Amino acid sequence: MSSIPGTIEAPSTRRRRTLPAGLALTGAALAFTSLYLAAGVLTPLLVLYRQQWNFAPSLLTLAFAVYAIGFLAAVLTLGSLSDHVGRRPVLIGALVIQLASNALFLVAPDVSWVIAGRIVQGVASGAATAAFTAALVELTPPNRKRLGTVLGSVGLTGGLSAGSLLAGLAIQLTPRANSIVFAVLIVLTILGAVVIALSPETMPRTAGALRSMVPRVAIPPAARAEFAAAAPVVAAVWMLAGLSGGLAPSMVRSVFHLDSGLLNGVAGFIAPAVSAIVGLTFARVDPRRAMIIGIYASLAGAIGIIGGVFAGSLAVMIIGQAVAGVGFGASFTAALRLIFPLAAAHQRAGVVGGIYVVSYLAFGLPIVIEGQLVGPLGEVPAVVCYTALTVLLTLISLAGQTRIRGRTRG
Repeated sequence: MSSIPGTIEAPSTRRRRTLPAGLALTGAALAFTSLYLAAGVLTPLLVLYRQQWNFAPSLLTLAFAVYAIGFLAAVLTLGSLSDHVGRRPVLIGALVIQLASNALFLVAPDVSWVIAGRIVQGVASGAATAAFTAALVELTPPNRKRLGTVLGSVGLTGGLSAGSLLAGLAIQLTPRANSIVFAVLIVLTILGAVVIALSPETMPRTAGALRSMVPRVAIPPAARAEFAAAAPVVAAVWMLAGLSGGLAPSMVRSVFHLDSGLLNGVAGFIAPAVSAIVGLTFARVDPRRAMIIGIYASLAGAIGIIGGVFAGSLAVMIIGQAVAGVGFGASFTAALRLIFPLAAAHQRAGVVGGIYVVSYLAFGLPIVIEGQLVGPLGEVPAVVCYTALTVLLTLISLAGQTRIRGRTRG
């Protein structure tokens, strides 16, 4: 009797793993990218929703920012789950959640549905990001592991930038942009789930699944000085990313008085596109040097954005966003490379949690406050206050990095 299950189970396992390794890797990379395409398309679409439904600026920034709530809650509780139950169950579950969010956007009758969809979308991305990043590395051949890391990085920032640009183009060309965009994303998500279901499992089941869902945020003593020096600029670059995604597209119309879906998309496209390229380019640059370059680029980018707003020049603002994208790609990558080696293997989950908390609170909370300030202050002063805070945070990090370099030389 014991031989019968063996003869039945082996073909079953083979049937489940029918996709060749190359196809499984390609499909997983596209499925991961589709998550961030969906997040990116909301950048110009939120402006379209506001024109259609005439809601307050504070609701626009809230609809953008609640993504961070869903993402942070999911990544802190589900980020390590795939290490215990396997990559495939977590990824399929996350893609099903993503499918639900796409459906909410497709049929949304008002902004409350969009806000709900953004939270659900954040949960899907937060649940899937760590598992996808690991799976892409595990699916690559042993001699090409860097390819998996590159695909993960490009899928995230490239998806955000491409999503914004493609949605802006759809708004420019058709009155049914929302329906077309989310119908395509629903198809991509379904195909992604099918590919994951047919791909090999790269992580065996292990004990500790429930324990892994307890949020861990802890910076070990050896990494605290480095974390304290990097955290302000990490917050600043994520705030500037929030500005590019949540504020810049609406400013195309409200500040620069240009009614163009394509320009809305470009305003959301430029910063993540540049940060993706710079993040890959700076992978081999000394992390301390990359951090200093990133800090100065973030300062210059923030000043460029403020200058463009005051000068009434969209071109200057977009150049400022591009320079801020350099700051994000250089300084965030450098922060990870400076902090991670100082933590032992069993401490790194807590360090990742700390970095995610700083990043996504900075991505979501300040932009909600900015939306509340638009009423009493006006849009331009509110944006200037928001951007000035990023300058202050960046200067704090510059002082911290200078102290660390001085101690290292001493």
